[in-house]
Amino acid sequence: MFKLSKRILSAAVSALLLTSALGGCAGTAGQSSSEAAAPSEAVSSAQAGTRTVTDHAGNTIVLPAEINRIVISSIMPLPSVVALFDGAAAKVVGMDPSSMAAAKNSILPKVHPEILNASTDFLKDGSINIEEVLKLKPDVVFYSADNTADYETLTKAGIPAVGFSTSKFKFDTVETFDNWVTLLGEVLGQADTAKQIADYGYQVEDEIAGTIKAAGDSLKKPKVLILFRYDNGTIKTSGSNFFGQYWLDTTGAENVAKDLKGMAEINMEQIYQWNPDKIYITNFSPYQPDDLYGNSIEGFDWSKVKAVQDKSVYKFPLGMYRWFPPASDTPLAMKWLAMKNQPELFKDVDMEKEVKEYYQRFYHYDLSEEELRQIFNPSSEASGLKK
Repeated sequence: MFKLSKRILSAAVSALLLTSALGGCAGTAGQSSSEAAAPSEAVSSAQAGTRTVTDHAGNTIVLPAEINRIVISSIMPLPSVVALFDGAAAKVVGMDPSSMAAAKNSILPKVHPEILNASTDFLKDGSINIEEVLKLKPDVVFYSADNTADYETLTKAGIPAVGFSTSKFKFDTVETFDNWVTLLGEVLGQADTAKQIADYGYQVEDEIAGTIKAAGDSLKKPKVLILFRYDNGTIKTSGSNFFGQYWLDTTGAENVAKDLKGMAEINMEQIYQWNPDKIYITNFSPYQPDDLYGNSIEGFDWSKVKAVQDKSVYKFPLGMYRWFPPASDTPLAMKWLAMKNQPELFKDVDMEKEVKEYYQRFYHYDLSEEELRQIFNPSSEASGLKK
C-alpha cells in the first residue's frame, strides 16, 4: 500500500508545516504565503462570518461562512468534481465554455440538470470579463492556480479567488484529484466527504499497482500513443511531465512519447517510427476510432500503423467529464485503462458494474443502460471542436 503510506506521511508533514505557518502570522484576503506553505487548511477567522483557506498557489483567501454562488473559470474539469459534494452543483452559476461543451454531452446534467443554467458569458478566448463575473455575484471563483492574471483580476475586483493546480503535484492524476477534492471539502465545509472520495482513488491505485507488480518479469507492456488533441491538421500527444505519462506508467503500458515533454506536437512520420500497439483518443479531440480505421482524415494515412491495423484504437470514455485529466471519475478511468492495457491481468473487471456502483456510491445516481452506453461511446461534439 505504497501510495496510501505516502499519503499518510505527506499529511503528517503538512500538519507540521501548517502549525508553523499559522504560528508565524495571520493571513488576509489576497495575501501570498511563503513557498513552503502547507496544503490548504480551513482555519477560523477572527472576523465574524468569515473563514480562511490556503489554496494551491499558496494564497490565503478570506471566504464567507457560507458558499452559495460559485464561478469556475480556467480549470475545466472542476465542475464535475464539485458535483461530488452534496448540494454543490446547484451553486455553480458560471463555468468555462469548454466545460459546458463537455457537460452537454456528459452524464453531469442528468445527475444535476441545474448545471446547464450556468453562464459561460464571462469568458471569451480564455480571458475573464470582470464585469460579467460581477453580474453573477459569486461568493467565490475557482481558477487555475497557474493563471496569475485571473487571480489579479478577481482580487482587484474584491472577489475571493481560490486556485486549483494542475501542475503542482507532478501530473500524478490521483494525487492531483486528492488535492482538488481536499481543497473543495474545505471550501464547501464537507471535509469528511472529501476524505472518502480521495481515499477511494488511492485504494484503486494501490489495487492496480499491486496486480501489476505481482506479474513481475512476465509483464509485457504495450507501446501506447495518446492523441491528446488532434484537430485542424495538428496532432498533439501527451509526453512525460503530463497526465498521460502517469496513466500509462500506472496501468502497465509504455508511453511512446516519453522522451517528449508535456503536450507535444508530433507528425505522422514520428508515429510511423513509434508504430504503437494501442492508441487512445481523448475527448479534447473530435475524432473517433472509426475515423482512423476508415482512414478518412485528409492528409493523414493511418493505415500503416499497427494499432489501427489491429483495431486497437480507443476513445476515452466521458462520464461526468472527460476521463483523461483529473476529474470526478478519475478512479474509473484508472480501472478502464488498466483493463485495456493489461486485459489478461484485469479480465475479471466488469467496467459497467464498476461504473454503476461508483455512480450510486458517490453521486447517489442509478445509471440506465442507455447512459452507460453514452459514457463508453462519447460523441465528437464533446470536444467542442469540429472535425
